Amino acid sequence: MTVKEKFEYWCSFDEETKKELQSITDEKETEDRFYKDLEFGTGGLRGIMGAGPNRMNRYTIAKATKGYADYLKSKFQDEISVAIAYDSRNNSQYFSQVAAGVLAANGIKVYIYDTLMPTPVLSFTVRHLGCNGGIVLTASHNPKEYNGYKIYDEKGCQLVPRFASQVIEFVNAVTDLKSVEIMDFNVGVESGKITIIGEEILEEFLKEVKKQSIYEEKSDLKIVYTALHGTGNIPVRKALDGMNVSIVKSQELPDGNFSTVRSPNPEEKDALTIAIEQAKEENADLVLGTDPDCDRVGTAVLHNGEYVLITGNQMGALLVDFVLSNKKDKLNEKSTLVKTIVTSELGADIARKYGLHIVDTLTGFKYIGEQIGKYEENGDKEFVIGYEESYGYLVGTHARDKDAVVSSMLICQMAAFHKNNGRTLIDALNKIYAEYGFYLDALDTFVLKGKDGAEKIQSIMTNMRENGKSHFDNIQNVLDYSKGIDGLPKENVLKYTFTDGSWIAVRPSGTEPKLKVYYSMCGDTREIAAEKLNIIRAILKKEIEG
Repeated sequence: MTVKEKFEYWCSFDEETKKELQSITDEKETEDRFYKDLEFGTGGLRGIMGAGPNRMNRYTIAKATKGYADYLKSKFQDEISVAIAYDSRNNSQYFSQVAAGVLAANGIKVYIYDTLMPTPVLSFTVRHLGCNGGIVLTASHNPKEYNGYKIYDEKGCQLVPRFASQVIEFVNAVTDLKSVEIMDFNVGVESGKITIIGEEILEEFLKEVKKQSIYEEKSDLKIVYTALHGTGNIPVRKALDGMNVSIVKSQELPDGNFSTVRSPNPEEKDALTIAIEQAKEENADLVLGTDPDCDRVGTAVLHNGEYVLITGNQMGALLVDFVLSNKKDKLNEKSTLVKTIVTSELGADIARKYGLHIVDTLTGFKYIGEQIGKYEENGDKEFVIGYEESYGYLVGTHARDKDAVVSSMLICQMAAFHKNNGRTLIDALNKIYAEYGFYLDALDTFVLKGKDGAEKIQSIMTNMRENGKSHFDNIQNVLDYSKGIDGLPKENVLKYTFTDGSWIAVRPSGTEPKLKVYYSMCGDTREIAAEKLNIIRAILKKEIEG
């Protein structure tokens, strides 16, 4: 169908949808809503909320869920069940009930939380209840306009491409969105087809989190924590029970508009602004902030009178050092660290010192979760820790997704350990640099919206493939992951490695209209690494922005 035909088709759905679509006066806005359907990326289905096939709404949710239901019925013969959770975003609970209604109408048993719940808890719940799959409604750290839909397998792991592609085939087979049957949520509950999950499973999750505890000595460490209006408030506070924790009250309660922040992304400095101001007033040692679905955590540390932000790569290295140094007697020849191809090598270098296997995956924590399942099946390796540069970490196998609950607990224990030994986390990081060399990591994000933006991203990637090597000196290797190298699935990522161990990587975002450029510069000092970064950054910015 053409854009015009799709528009007219959607106007026939219901009066509310029709009214919204007919109120659009910008031709580009109409094109953006209809030129394509939402696609599964590194984080599943994610997009701006609104009417149209390229938006998150009850029809696109119903279509995706009908496809998922058909996929599950093709894979499993006995009774099928799915667990569902949602975060604090606008419409998350409503979308979760739409998904539940579609599954119930298709004869699939549903277990659903009646209150917002972190993504890692959903991952745990799938395995705890023995479900065949899971769904969580969240757009993670995206701005308020977004929502998302993540699908999980029977192991509590997000679907990797070879399975997601099968789901997509079933989803694409749903051509008449108005015909998707949705059971009334209350009818489903009354009939027993939909079961409400209580907080007892959260308590079981927290028991597993506490099993990863490393350091419980008394400390006068002062912590300021913000849930950024999301799902972390109760679970994180329970995981930090017994510590001196001060809560940012203005960001404590759920708020789908995230009214106190520009974006609830703990990777960004301004998301922690209010927490840092509170920390200054209270002379706190550590600031923690978790994103809306509580799978990422950002931190700031009081060091020499200033609050210093710690990047995802830096925190990953600190956690690797802390976990392995305290678990060295429990490590064996199977112990393994798993990270992504765009994550710094610093944590891997630390892990190698302890004799760990290092496994690289594509971007997206689902690939790390997939490895955990493989190790349990094959018995050739044992998962110890996994992380990615985008502030996601996992210690333990209770979840198969990044977990800001266990990460928050371990970060605070690590900070307490170092404080009791007269150090801040920055001191600990500098000690690591002194031993392994300095790593300076950075990320540039170029927002390119709509159909024109998508075409420009593709053009940039093509140009980088054909001419990228000529832009830089001292290139040792060019890795084009679209060819399926290193035993990994094909993915649109280019990575350039330099003779000194530095590297850059370029990839389109799997969930947003963005092109991402990752930098990891090595040097004997910060100044040397920074000079390399500035030169390469300027070259790439000129190539991308023109």
